[in-house]
Amino acid sequence: MGIPLKTPLNPLTILSVFLIISGSLSVSTIAADYTTLVYKGCSKQTFPITDGLYTQSLSALFDSLLSQSTKTRFFKTQSGNGAQTSFSGLFQCRGDLSNGDCNNCVRKLPEMADSLCGKAISARIQLYGCYIMYEISGFPQISGVELLYKSCSGSQVQGSGFEQRRDTAFASLESGVVSGNGFYATTYESVYVLAQCEGDLGSSDCGDCVKTSVQRAQVECGSSVSAQIYLHKCFLSYAYYPNGVNRKSSSGSGQNTGKTIAIVVGGAAGVGFGVICLMFARSLMKKRDGKY
Repeated sequence: MGIPLKTPLNPLTILSVFLIISGSLSVSTIAADYTTLVYKGCSKQTFPITDGLYTQSLSALFDSLLSQSTKTRFFKTQSGNGAQTSFSGLFQCRGDLSNGDCNNCVRKLPEMADSLCGKAISARIQLYGCYIMYEISGFPQISGVELLYKSCSGSQVQGSGFEQRRDTAFASLESGVVSGNGFYATTYESVYVLAQCEGDLGSSDCGDCVKTSVQRAQVECGSSVSAQIYLHKCFLSYAYYPNGVNRKSSSGSGQNTGKTIAIVVGGAAGVGFGVICLMFARSLMKKRDGKY
């Protein structure tokens, strides 16, 4: 889907969500963040407001996607009979979300697409935990490794050794996302990494996409403490915590919320992404100790 348009969030919006970095963190607080907007991409071209066929076709597409979000984390379909008024679209949830959380996330998307993109003939709305893409029939396509959105933390890692640790984590990520059916998260010496590919992307293409995102992170973000790279068909996130993470378990419920790093980007991405990484790291440490 061809929308190389990037609209970052106001940093104040991100900060209002993530100014909870000090002290013990609540999993239940973080759990709600998967429905928070990351970025939007809207085509400049719109369909006629007076033609109800476009609206009906798009509404039918949203209904179809929403109905599947209780059963699967990825679904792709199309709606409409006329060649000029038919839409194709998909949704995908983060690989660690339950079906219930996936449905809660996806049901936010149609209304957000309408309010943020209006009558755009193509759009992508990305939340922390899920995204939706749609386009009118015949819309121009872009490369699967086209950059859609990027965020590099302003904070830089001082001293030597970081890039080697980060690159070792990246190497594990590149192989893990292929063997992990398009979703993988891991940690290596305080570097926490996550990647996910579009649900219908083949293993080889998925590996190539993540490799490209890794290269972009290395070259364009350098020694940034954290970074997020969104390509058309995959995304990558990482964060570094040289002092480790407190082993004390967070309170709250939900078996999936602490399993991986969430997708966090925007003006204060380093802060928000750090909160999620704390959850992920604690989860990994608990598993090493035999606590589930």
